[in-house]
Amino acid sequence: MDKIDILGVPHAYELTPPIANSQTPVLIFIHGWLLSRQYWQPLIASFRDRYQCLLYDLRGFGESQLADIPRQKHLSYTLEAYARDLEILLEQLNISRCWAIGHSLGGSIALWGADLLPETIEGVICLNAGGGIYLKEEFERFRNIGQKIVKYRPRWLQRLSLLELLFARTMVVQPLARHWGKQRLLDFINADAQAALGSLLETTTESEVHHLPQIVARLEQPVYFLAGAKDRIMEPKYVRHLASFHSLFHPVGENAIEIANCGHLAMVEQTEGVRVQITSILERHACGDR
Repeated sequence: MDKIDILGVPHAYELTPPIANSQTPVLIFIHGWLLSRQYWQPLIASFRDRYQCLLYDLRGFGESQLADIPRQKHLSYTLEAYARDLEILLEQLNISRCWAIGHSLGGSIALWGADLLPETIEGVICLNAGGGIYLKEEFERFRNIGQKIVKYRPRWLQRLSLLELLFARTMVVQPLARHWGKQRLLDFINADAQAALGSLLETTTESEVHHLPQIVARLEQPVYFLAGAKDRIMEPKYVRHLASFHSLFHPVGENAIEIANCGHLAMVEQTEGVRVQITSILERHACGDR
């Protein structure tokens, strides 16, 4: 793990070795809310022999902490702000060709990044990410619950081993291995409160939600959406809705793909199924077709 400064915040990242004599793009993996880069490791193990891979912790999550940043310093946590962080990261690492692969919140950041960097980000693959429909009561309920969850996270919770089992079962179809439950608990407790609240509130406003389909509609890069067939956090119908704004959706919705027996954590629930779909997408566009 290395660290790189982005707007005064040290960001933790991992960049696998380049592939000798390869013309393949770098794969950028972007995690979701209250998570970290760790959940991409099973996929990285499958792709690192064919693609150089970059995974990093978003500002305020994982090991990209704000401990040394003055609390009075204003930091934005909009989707655009996180996409700007990605822009700086790619520039500092001299990455000029890549595909962005994002989970949940990370998928929305990937879409914004592709809009911001059309010559650098050649395509986007979103996992468990969708939306574009603002349901006032649903969003208010989600934001209220999220704020309560973030505000009550005493560190002694990590000593309760039974919570690892709970986190291994939450938002998924089949229970995850216990070490994923432990990882989720640690990421939940260690997420910076300012970043967790900021990203929750600033990315779920009515204007932000309604702006996302506009971005998808104008992207000329290929954009794909992988939905968990049994995802109750981001239901497939909302994934298909956002996918429908992209040109690849028409006429048969080929850019919206459901992963069977899968909840909201596709990359660790159905790693092999996700790997197969990502591989197929990348090979389909290997010649740079858009």
